[in-house]
Amino acid sequence: MMNRRDLLRSSATLGFAAAIPFSTASPRPASAAATTPASAAATAPASAVAPATAIGRSPVPNALKPPAQGSIPVAFLISEGAVVIDFCGPWEVFETVSVRGKSDDAFRLYTVAETMQPVRASGGLKIVPDFTLATAPAPKIIVIPAQSEPTAAVLEWLRKASRTTDVTMSVCTGAFVLAKTGLLSGKAATTHHGAYAELAMAFPDIRVKRGARFVEEGNLASSGGLSSGIDLSLRVVERYFGREVAQKTAFWMEYQGEGWMNPDSNAVYAHVRSTDEHPLCPVCTMEVDPKTAPKSVFAGKTYYFCTQEHKKLFDTAPEKIAKGLASHERIENWVI
Repeated sequence: MMNRRDLLRSSATLGFAAAIPFSTASPRPASAAATTPASAAATAPASAVAPATAIGRSPVPNALKPPAQGSIPVAFLISEGAVVIDFCGPWEVFETVSVRGKSDDAFRLYTVAETMQPVRASGGLKIVPDFTLATAPAPKIIVIPAQSEPTAAVLEWLRKASRTTDVTMSVCTGAFVLAKTGLLSGKAATTHHGAYAELAMAFPDIRVKRGARFVEEGNLASSGGLSSGIDLSLRVVERYFGREVAQKTAFWMEYQGEGWMNPDSNAVYAHVRSTDEHPLCPVCTMEVDPKTAPKSVFAGKTYYFCTQEHKKLFDTAPEKIAKGLASHERIENWVI
């Protein structure tokens, strides 16, 4: 029986890609221009800034150079509570990529954990890691999903491995794991819309971008929540192999989202939609019941919280969160 990868290769050989209406695809939005500052690009690995004309296609902004031979190693860092879609969405993207004329798989995927003990991901899914931190092959891409609190060993592995990665990417609140390495200090990042305020307050030296589907900073990248990791992964595919290969990958997956072509496409989450009639927790934007919810009063306004922990966080610096809520500006513009 022909497996999916063989089918993909066969389809590419037979001109399957020609059936996809790439020529009628929307042009890249102006807002999707590369977001990497010149200073960040200067310190990124050489492969992250090399001009790419992958597979004879036009260069893309912030292109990456794939190896002439062999597969690109992708490490998925997991621990207890790893959110399944955060890493399985990107896994499916990278696993599906087929490049015409390339005999090797485009990407080589493996999981990495602190030990070889089975990991319980979200929903109880049990995963036996492929490698430990000590035995994992050197990755060119690292995917960091939302997961449990990282240990010192995990953070040190991330710091060392990221010295030679093309992309170290977080998905959802995996941004907190990446932030704890210190690698995001002074840089921009994003996360799940319910964690904007927490990330901004926990790491005031990070410019937290509200309404971003993904953010690229040199060889670091972060995406919004859950399904946003699929878009960031398609964007990485585009950076290596060009727009056509990324579009073909999305088409095969029957993925119709176009967020990977526009890093600002999460704009709907840039504003807090709390009203007096339907208040939301100002920290995580979850809906609350004002009859039973913990509350605080600041500057004559009452704020309701989903948990006592979020009330405590608000009470430590109410002016910082209240200012952002009142202005409805991106958190990157907050004075924190």
